[in-house]
Amino acid sequence: MSEDLVIRHCSPTLAGIKTGNLFSCDCPCRKELTKALSGLNRKLVPRGIRILPLRVCGGRALIYTYRPHALESDLADQRVRELLLQYGYTPENLNACVLHLICRLRTAEEFPHEIGLFLSYPPEDVLGFIHNKACNHKCLGCWKVYGNEQEARSIFEKYNLCSKTYFQQWKEGKSIEQLTVAG
Repeated sequence: MSEDLVIRHCSPTLAGIKTGNLFSCDCPCRKELTKALSGLNRKLVPRGIRILPLRVCGGRALIYTYRPHALESDLADQRVRELLLQYGYTPENLNACVLHLICRLRTAEEFPHEIGLFLSYPPEDVLGFIHNKACNHKCLGCWKVYGNEQEARSIFEKYNLCSKTYFQQWKEGKSIEQLTVAG
Protein backbone atom coordinates (compact mmCIF):
# COMPACT_ATOMS: atom_id res chain seq x y z
CA MET A 1 0.00 0.00 0.00
CA SER A 2 1.45 3.33 -1.06
CA GLU A 3 1.35 6.90 0.16
CA ASP A 4 -0.17 7.65 -3.22
CA LEU A 5 -3.37 5.81 -2.17
CA VAL A 6 -3.56 7.77 1.07
CA ILE A 7 -3.20 11.06 -0.79
CA ARG A 8 -5.82 10.04 -3.37
CA HIS A 9 -8.40 8.82 -0.86
CA CYS A 10 -7.71 10.69 2.38
CA SER A 11 -6.80 14.27 1.47
CA PRO A 12 -9.73 15.85 3.38
CA THR A 13 -8.56 14.05 6.54
CA LEU A 14 -4.94 15.01 5.93
CA ALA A 15 -6.08 18.62 5.47
CA GLY A 16 -7.99 18.56 8.76
CA ILE A 17 -11.42 19.22 7.20
CA LYS A 18 -12.77 15.69 7.73
CA THR A 19 -12.56 13.28 10.65
CA GLY A 20 -11.78 10.17 8.64
CA ASN A 21 -11.61 8.49 5.28
CA LEU A 22 -11.98 4.89 4.25
CA PHE A 23 -10.60 3.11 1.21
CA SER A 24 -10.00 -0.37 -0.08
CA CYS A 25 -6.72 -1.58 -1.54
CA ASP A 26 -5.02 -4.73 -2.73
CA CYS A 27 -3.42 -6.75 0.03
CA PRO A 28 -1.57 -9.76 -1.33
CA CYS A 29 0.55 -9.96 1.84
CA ARG A 30 -0.65 -9.03 5.33
CA LYS A 31 2.94 -8.69 6.58
CA GLU A 32 3.73 -6.11 3.87
CA LEU A 33 0.52 -4.20 4.68
CA THR A 34 1.46 -4.08 8.37
CA LYS A 35 4.94 -2.80 7.46
CA ALA A 36 3.53 -0.11 5.16
CA LEU A 37 0.96 1.04 7.74
CA SER A 38 3.61 1.16 10.47
CA GLY A 39 5.73 3.42 8.28
CA LEU A 40 2.78 5.68 7.53
CA ASN A 41 1.83 5.87 11.19
CA ARG A 42 5.40 6.93 12.10
CA LYS A 43 4.89 9.88 9.75
CA LEU A 44 1.24 10.68 10.51
CA VAL A 45 0.72 10.04 14.24
CA PRO A 46 2.90 13.03 15.22
CA ARG A 47 0.58 15.14 13.05
CA GLY A 48 -2.56 13.82 14.75
CA ILE A 49 -3.60 11.08 12.31
CA ARG A 50 -3.80 7.31 12.61
CA ILE A 51 -4.16 4.78 9.84
CA LEU A 52 -5.23 1.19 10.39
CA PRO A 53 -6.77 -1.80 8.65
CA LEU A 54 -10.38 -2.35 9.62
CA ARG A 55 -10.64 -5.61 7.71
CA VAL A 56 -8.36 -7.75 5.57
CA CYS A 57 -10.10 -10.42 3.52
CA GLY A 58 -9.80 -12.04 0.10
CA GLY A 59 -6.65 -10.19 -0.90
CA ARG A 60 -8.17 -6.78 -0.09
CA ALA A 61 -7.79 -4.46 2.88
CA LEU A 62 -10.24 -1.84 4.13
CA ILE A 63 -8.11 1.03 5.46
CA TYR A 64 -9.30 3.72 7.89
CA THR A 65 -7.39 7.00 8.18
CA TYR A 66 -8.65 9.26 10.96
CA ARG A 67 -7.99 12.06 13.41
CA PRO A 68 -8.64 10.69 16.92
CA HIS A 69 -9.31 14.13 18.44
CA ALA A 70 -11.87 14.95 15.74
CA LEU A 71 -13.49 11.54 16.13
CA GLU A 72 -13.72 12.03 19.88
CA SER A 73 -15.50 15.33 19.26
CA ASP A 74 -17.86 13.71 16.71
CA LEU A 75 -18.72 10.91 19.15
CA ALA A 76 -19.68 13.47 21.81
CA ASP A 77 -22.72 14.55 19.73
CA GLN A 78 -25.89 13.28 21.45
CA ARG A 79 -27.46 11.97 18.21
CA VAL A 80 -24.26 10.08 17.41
CA ARG A 81 -24.07 8.64 20.93
CA GLU A 82 -27.67 7.42 20.80
CA LEU A 83 -27.17 5.69 17.47
CA LEU A 84 -23.88 4.07 18.50
CA LEU A 85 -25.39 2.80 21.75
CA GLN A 86 -28.01 0.93 19.69
CA TYR A 87 -25.20 -1.05 18.07
CA GLY A 88 -23.31 -1.85 21.27
CA TYR A 89 -20.67 0.89 21.18
CA THR A 90 -19.39 2.74 24.24
CA PRO A 91 -19.22 6.29 22.82
CA GLU A 92 -17.27 7.65 25.77
CA ASN A 93 -14.31 5.40 24.89
CA LEU A 94 -12.82 6.26 21.50
CA ASN A 95 -10.51 3.25 21.24
CA ALA A 96 -13.30 0.87 22.29
CA CYS A 97 -15.51 2.36 19.55
CA VAL A 98 -12.89 1.79 16.86
CA LEU A 99 -12.32 -1.77 18.11
CA HIS A 100 -16.08 -2.42 18.15
CA LEU A 101 -16.34 -1.11 14.57
CA ILE A 102 -13.58 -3.54 13.54
CA CYS A 103 -15.44 -6.36 15.26
CA ARG A 104 -18.72 -5.44 13.55
CA LEU A 105 -17.02 -5.29 10.15
CA ARG A 106 -15.62 -8.75 10.69
CA THR A 107 -18.64 -10.45 12.26
CA ALA A 108 -21.90 -8.60 11.48
CA GLU A 109 -24.24 -10.20 8.96
CA GLU A 110 -24.87 -6.79 7.37
CA PHE A 111 -22.38 -4.03 6.70
CA PRO A 112 -22.31 -1.69 9.74
CA HIS A 113 -23.71 1.46 8.16
CA GLU A 114 -23.04 3.42 11.34
CA ILE A 115 -19.49 3.56 9.96
CA GLY A 116 -20.55 6.88 8.40
CA LEU A 117 -20.36 8.41 11.88
CA PHE A 118 -16.63 7.62 11.85
CA LEU A 119 -16.27 9.46 8.52
CA SER A 120 -17.87 12.85 9.34
CA TYR A 121 -21.21 11.98 7.77
CA PRO A 122 -24.06 13.93 9.39
CA PRO A 123 -26.01 11.78 11.88
CA GLU A 124 -29.29 12.55 10.10
CA ASP A 125 -27.85 11.13 6.88
CA VAL A 126 -26.55 7.99 8.57
CA LEU A 127 -29.94 7.48 10.24
CA GLY A 128 -31.72 8.22 6.97
CA PHE A 129 -29.59 5.67 5.14
CA ILE A 130 -30.30 3.00 7.76
CA HIS A 131 -34.04 3.69 8.05
CA ASN A 132 -34.58 4.04 4.29
CA LYS A 133 -32.40 1.03 3.44
CA ALA A 134 -30.28 3.23 1.15
CA CYS A 135 -33.32 4.46 -0.84
CA ASN A 136 -35.16 7.79 -1.07
CA HIS A 137 -32.08 10.02 -0.69
CA LYS A 138 -32.11 13.65 -1.83
CA CYS A 139 -28.71 13.53 -3.51
CA LEU A 140 -25.57 11.44 -3.72
CA GLY A 141 -21.96 12.48 -3.28
CA CYS A 142 -19.47 11.14 -0.75
CA TRP A 143 -22.54 9.72 0.99
CA LYS A 144 -26.30 9.56 0.43
CA VAL A 145 -27.98 12.70 1.73
CA TYR A 146 -31.27 12.61 3.63
CA GLY A 147 -30.86 15.87 5.57
CA ASN A 148 -29.48 19.21 4.41
CA GLU A 149 -28.83 18.79 0.69
CA GLN A 150 -27.36 22.26 0.10
CA GLU A 151 -24.88 21.90 2.96
CA ALA A 152 -23.90 18.40 1.81
CA ARG A 153 -23.28 19.56 -1.77
CA SER A 154 -21.05 22.34 -0.45
CA ILE A 155 -19.07 19.81 1.63
CA PHE A 156 -18.75 17.45 -1.35
CA GLU A 157 -17.35 20.30 -3.42
CA LYS A 158 -14.88 21.24 -0.68
CA TYR A 159 -13.67 17.62 -0.34
CA ASN A 160 -13.32 17.27 -4.10
CA LEU A 161 -11.30 20.48 -4.42
CA CYS A 162 -9.09 19.42 -1.51
CA SER A 163 -8.44 16.03 -3.10
CA LYS A 164 -7.54 17.55 -6.47
CA THR A 165 -5.27 20.15 -4.87
CA TYR A 166 -3.50 17.64 -2.65
CA PHE A 167 -2.94 15.18 -5.46
CA GLN A 168 -1.50 17.93 -7.66
CA GLN A 169 0.84 19.04 -4.86
CA TRP A 170 1.83 15.39 -4.28
CA LYS A 171 2.70 15.04 -7.99
CA GLU A 172 4.78 18.24 -7.71
CA GLY A 173 6.90 16.69 -4.95
CA LYS A 174 5.34 17.59 -1.60
CA SER A 175 5.67 14.84 0.97
CA ILE A 176 2.79 13.33 2.88
CA GLU A 177 4.12 15.04 6.02
CA GLN A 178 4.10 18.42 4.26
CA LEU A 179 0.53 17.82 3.10
CA THR A 180 -0.73 16.79 6.54
CA VAL A 181 -2.05 19.61 8.71
CA ALA A 182 -0.95 19.09 12.31
CA GLY A 183 -3.82 18.74 14.70
